[in-house]
Amino acid sequence: MAVSLAKLDIRPGDRVADIGCGTGKVAIAASRVAGRVYAIDRRPEAVAYARRDAVAAGAGNIEFFEGEAVDILSRIDRLDAAFVGGSRGLPDILDLLAARVQGRIVVNAVMIGTLHEAIRSMQRLGIFEEAVHLQVSRTSAIADGVMFKPSNPVYVIVGGAGCS
Repeated sequence: MAVSLAKLDIRPGDRVADIGCGTGKVAIAASRVAGRVYAIDRRPEAVAYARRDAVAAGAGNIEFFEGEAVDILSRIDRLDAAFVGGSRGLPDILDLLAARVQGRIVVNAVMIGTLHEAIRSMQRLGIFEEAVHLQVSRTSAIADGVMFKPSNPVYVIVGGAGCS
């Protein structure tokens, strides 16, 4: 999450979208700098969970939306940064974001297909900057020794205004 937030380059007062907000961790972290955060998820249980955590964190500048990202994003005219944590309808979401985001768009992917789809869509839109593969490994016993066992690999795909 730290790498994705750094790549978003959120500045004080920015308007940021967290699409596929899930637990709300990215939205809450972004709210510490941003002026307004729009947290979107199609799952009611995710929105309820994220809303509870935001209240507990004192993050009062997050607006939550339950529904399809494309429908909700079409009602938001301008964004400074956007984080995409889900893969459903990714090309359509990126089309909308490319027209609305003044700064960076960051997509996190755990599946190779999502990585490919994000890069191809961003290239088509002329906004692709880079993809970063992150993986943490922890030691694990093996025979008489120790090995590193990978945990939660993720791809961070970055694009946005002024990229290509």
